[in-house]
Amino acid sequence: MVHTLSVGLLWLPLVLSTVLVFIASSVIHMGPFWHRRDFPPLPREAEALSALRPLALPPGDYMLPRAGDMQTYKSPEFTAKLRAGPVAVMTVLPNGPVSMGRNLSQWFVYLLVVSACVALIAARTLPLGAGYPHVFKVTGAIAFLGYALALCQQSIWYGRSWGLTAKGFLDGAIYAALTAGTFGWLWPR
Repeated sequence: MVHTLSVGLLWLPLVLSTVLVFIASSVIHMGPFWHRRDFPPLPREAEALSALRPLALPPGDYMLPRAGDMQTYKSPEFTAKLRAGPVAVMTVLPNGPVSMGRNLSQWFVYLLVVSACVALIAARTLPLGAGYPHVFKVTGAIAFLGYALALCQQSIWYGRSWGLTAKGFLDGAIYAALTAGTFGWLWPR
């Protein structure tokens, strides 16, 4: 019988794993590693920007061409638009420099939520004094689910490159290993 732990006993691995993953993700994304060429420049970028700028697109997610309903989607006219292209899923950000402070703050909160989920599930499934390998396996699997598995949806539904998704899986495996190692090391005895 597993005696559940209080999540409060896991505050240190929860916070420390969040900080370690934050640091690792910063190194991975700022260094000359596998994300350097994730988003190549758009061919004829200047012309594309000149064509889009007068539209004053508000920030948001767009699909083009876009059918308003299934009847339109099945029409020969819409099929011709699809064949003529381009077919795109596009995210428009607010004009101006990207707010790294805001993005990094949101990223840190996300990492904290993943670590909190790991702590919550681990506290309910692993006993006090569980061995490092067992804690590592369970917490690593939970963390990997939180960091990587949902990335497949972007490739399945929105055409994101499977190469980008695979790189995200690699990142997720690194983050999961850091999280699992921290929980295994600091698991209450």
